[in-house]
Amino acid sequence: MATITVSINNHTITCDASSSVAGAIAQATHQLGATRQSVQGMPRTMLCGMGICFECRVTINGIAHQLACQTPVAAGMQITYEEAGDA
Repeated sequence: MATITVSINNHTITCDASSSVAGAIAQATHQLGATRQSVQGMPRTMLCGMGICFECRVTINGIAHQLACQTPVAAGMQITYEEAGDA
């Protein structure tokens, strides 16, 4: 299994090179935590895994609202999201 290094919320993570960003986040936290908050302040996380629900939106390399479930990881990628309670 080939691995790469990415940054998730300023933590260096080694993950499977064939992972999606959602998979890397799940692997890094060992659980699927909230990846953003709704406009009402409710924690939101990955739901459908198909890019339909838009609940997995994260910021990748400074570009907001990227779908974590549909984006493959790349070496050196900078991934950020608001963890539950950060807003």
